[in-house]
Amino acid sequence: MMIELIPVKERIEENQEFAGNPDCAEALQITIAHYRVAGFVPPWIGYFAYQDGKMVGMGGYVGQPVENKIEIAYGTIERFRKMAIGTEICRQLVLLAQKNERDIIITAHTLPEENYSTKILQKNGFKFYGMAWDKDEGNVWEWLFDKQNL
Repeated sequence: MMIELIPVKERIEENQEFAGNPDCAEALQITIAHYRVAGFVPPWIGYFAYQDGKMVGMGGYVGQPVENKIEIAYGTIERFRKMAIGTEICRQLVLLAQKNERDIIITAHTLPEENYSTKILQKNGFKFYGMAWDKDEGNVWEWLFDKQNL
């Protein structure tokens, strides 16, 4: 499966290729608003995921690394779910993070229950670490990438 991650640029007017796509509109606005809070520091930004010329999902980093630790987040457009796209977006985010910071600690948060996202993380070598607090979601499960799974 070939998924291409296309960077979301800092300002709306720089993202015209996404602006007209109804699958991107809301995520584009949210991502640019997030940049205003977290900063725009490539490669620690958001990406739209494309396959065969179609936008199939999104992924990115919740912010820039803090104390050598980065959090990833990803999602698949509903009609493309259960096709291993989320698994591939997650994998590419891990590879991109490691390419830029070899020893970085990669984390992810999920709702505190078994779900598709927990399966995606496990397939990509993440291990359950414990409970954490997320300012937007409340209590969440925290996952850490196990470098031994490379």
